[in-house]
Amino acid sequence: MPPYQPSSDWQYEIPTTGSKRLPPAARYVESLTHQGYGFEAAIADLVDNSIDAGARNVVISFLRDEDRLVGLLVVDDGRGMDDATLDTAMTVGGRQEYGDNALGHFGAGLKAASLSHADSLTVISRTKRSPSTGRRWLTARAQADFTCDIVDPGYCQKLVDRYDGLIEWHGTIVRWDNVRAFDTITTGQTDRYLDDAIEKLETHLGLHLHRFLAGDSFNVDIVVEDVTTKEELDHRGVEPIDPFGYRVPGRAGYPRTYHAPVEGVGKVELTAHIWQPKSPLVSFRGIGSLAERQGFYIYRNNRLVQAGGWNSTRSPEGHLALARIAIDLPGKPNDVFSLTVKKDGVTVTPAFARGLEQAEDPAGHTFAEYVQEAQTTYREAAKRVTEVTREAVIPAGKGVDPKLRRTLRDELPELKGEDPITFRWASLAPELFFELDRETREIRLNKQYRTAFNGGRRGGLNDAPVVKSMLYLMVEEIFQKSRVTAVRTDKIALWNSVLVTAAQCEMSR
Repeated sequence: MPPYQPSSDWQYEIPTTGSKRLPPAARYVESLTHQGYGFEAAIADLVDNSIDAGARNVVISFLRDEDRLVGLLVVDDGRGMDDATLDTAMTVGGRQEYGDNALGHFGAGLKAASLSHADSLTVISRTKRSPSTGRRWLTARAQADFTCDIVDPGYCQKLVDRYDGLIEWHGTIVRWDNVRAFDTITTGQTDRYLDDAIEKLETHLGLHLHRFLAGDSFNVDIVVEDVTTKEELDHRGVEPIDPFGYRVPGRAGYPRTYHAPVEGVGKVELTAHIWQPKSPLVSFRGIGSLAERQGFYIYRNNRLVQAGGWNSTRSPEGHLALARIAIDLPGKPNDVFSLTVKKDGVTVTPAFARGLEQAEDPAGHTFAEYVQEAQTTYREAAKRVTEVTREAVIPAGKGVDPKLRRTLRDELPELKGEDPITFRWASLAPELFFELDRETREIRLNKQYRTAFNGGRRGGLNDAPVVKSMLYLMVEEIFQKSRVTAVRTDKIALWNSVLVTAAQCEMSR
């Protein structure tokens, strides 16, 4: 075959004769509903907006009417929006300027995340200087002609007043109605769905926002609210899950910081960690499979935007399960690192791989040596005698403080597919401190003795954590048994007698 010869009439510049404006068709809105947003990622995108608005507190509320889930709210105490700002936020393709430290990037998150899961998106907001205002997108109408509804000002203020404990002078409420996943819940399965959905949401937000949640200036709570009574049926505070939160590193000398010279960016800092082998911590085992969670943890403005993966620089393998590397994206725009629209990953050019090959720490250790040491640490641990393992337990559920639940998950392997053990205060006979309902997996505590454990404070859903943790450890195995023997019945009577006396002593003091 003769060698390739370039054509002599090839034109490197495309000739044009003018231009014309082609605005998007209304069906463009339909594409927003098929962005592939997972439920947790969609909520995280809304919380990003709250952080950008300067919010200190965010509440994610699942709205329940008896056995039905009827909607979802994300409420924050950020600076809020006036009419003009809200119009821009709700405009598909609306231009919005972001600061250098903002988490928002493309300006599509609010609409794409919401319409991926709900057929109705309402945003209500107020600022210090402007009254409550609201807009609503209905997917069906938006697909037809881009029509966005103006929400009645009276209703806007009414909804803001409903959450006046959070929104005082300013804040925003994002409301989802006709949530498609909620419509798939069959009768009697709402509790199971909520337990699973909230658990996944806690983990996702705790991981991706862990740097924000680690401080005292930002909090996220997840609640289940009865829309009729306004009663909180569940309330969980989201705790940070640090993917580098081990107690002791898996190898001496780590973490190490390497600098990779990346063409077009400059020196990129990589903080390399080696986890302890066989760690039971949620931040190691509880955030996904070890194969998926090895590799690079990439942050943009302190928000985790990629949790593991090697970005085509190598393939995942079992021997690298202990290797995790933190990278903060450069503040200035560049052509090497590109954030995905859903903020769930980063694409890189080959320049990054070339930079890794030359990466070194100040002592001259190379990044390639780090990879070898991570593999060696894993192999050495695999040769050692198997350490003592603890028996799996039924997980703790509603009524147990989230921090306590996370510690229990860190310390004890959980039985998969089991309904959790929940706690509830109830009216019981004076001689009972607690009773067990094995059918509903519930531990009922005698509310007559509740004040003995709250120090005069008003009781809450997750109160008395010491008592609840001790009871959980004492009786959990009873819930696993097919029947309760006479010996166990006698133990329950013994515990009740001692605990009732102890509670009475405490109250008399």
